[in-house]
Amino acid sequence: MTTLARISAGLLMTTCLAGAAAAQTELTFWQHGAGNAWEGKIFGQMVEEFNASQSDWKVTFQQFPQAAYNDSVTAAALSGELPDILDVDGPVMPNWAWAGYLAPLEITREELAGFLPGTIGVWKDQVYSVGLWDAAVAMITRKSILDKYGIRVPTLEQPWTGEEFNAALATIKESGDFAYPLDLGMWDKGEWYPYAYSPFLQSFGGDIVDRSTYQTAEGVLNGDAAVEFGEWWQGLFADGLAPGGSQPPADGPEALGFREGKYAITWVGNWNAAAVLKDFGDDALFLPAPDFGNGPKIGAGSWQLAVSAQSDNKEGANAFIRFALQDKYQAMFSDASGLAPATASAAAMTENYKEGAPMAVFYDLSAEQALVRPVTPGYVVEARVFRKALADIADGADVVTALDAAVDEINADIQNNQGYGH
Repeated sequence: MTTLARISAGLLMTTCLAGAAAAQTELTFWQHGAGNAWEGKIFGQMVEEFNASQSDWKVTFQQFPQAAYNDSVTAAALSGELPDILDVDGPVMPNWAWAGYLAPLEITREELAGFLPGTIGVWKDQVYSVGLWDAAVAMITRKSILDKYGIRVPTLEQPWTGEEFNAALATIKESGDFAYPLDLGMWDKGEWYPYAYSPFLQSFGGDIVDRSTYQTAEGVLNGDAAVEFGEWWQGLFADGLAPGGSQPPADGPEALGFREGKYAITWVGNWNAAAVLKDFGDDALFLPAPDFGNGPKIGAGSWQLAVSAQSDNKEGANAFIRFALQDKYQAMFSDASGLAPATASAAAMTENYKEGAPMAVFYDLSAEQALVRPVTPGYVVEARVFRKALADIADGADVVTALDAAVDEINADIQNNQGYGH
């Protein structure tokens, strides 16, 4: 080969390589978990492996502190600077879809067959988001405690009735062995209130908003069932069965108050289960929610992946999300966080959720008892109003007055927003 031929061949190869590099279109991905080392590590690995798996797209990854994340997304939406891919808290998704922040996914429901229902974000019959995990709450206690006081161990098939649960709390209180029989996590005054406490209301037969139309809270948040719930809720604090809003925040992380023996039962999620197992082993029990007359309920719907409506590269964004849904990534997140994987096949790959593992019950709880929070753009306001009503009732406010005021505020917001597109 002549020198000129070698030079020509070299230039051609360089040109081809440059062309291949230029063809890899950049996608931006925002996520809410800054400061969480394991979350950043797993998403970082996922991004790296996606980029290496194909030559069309290159994802760049940026994390934000959770407390500032929603405001950052809103500001970016208003200025037309949303990323291609973002994560969104499940109950917030309808608001972002309604506001035009999100595009429907190009991932079909058939592709998501086998995913826990709470991990799929649907608005107006279209899938807008999907998650790799779900959170699940249980009544966590110890078998030795229930045995000591002659309390039946409930099962998914036969949960405690409301009467049984109330009697169990009264029995434990009478013993004087604990500061309180029940820890509800009242120290956490954020999304925990609607996520963890509205299932009690729903088990009584009420709800935050009428889901048949999403146009009113009248009759569901202040009807007979809701008032019965409110009176029960207030009684927990008035009768000294649970600590109120002044509960020390130090009780919460990793169920510390329960593990230290202050509480006999704690209503908390699978993210704290590993710490309980470490302390109590086979004595630990993860129990279903009580049935107050309309079936036992727990919350569903955690953080999920979505595509920005402003993205010029929706095909690539959907390709990344489809890649991210692999069982191996679900399993990695579950092992790191204690949260339930989205699919049974991923659960089988984990330490805590495979068949016979101590936390596998949380997957069953999600599958059998989970109910997503109201699927409406108005939820972001309804959650705040519900949170205030429950805090006021816990502090001794008149139940009917507090619930009526909450209904009025929710209904006014729905009307001010022309029904939120329902």
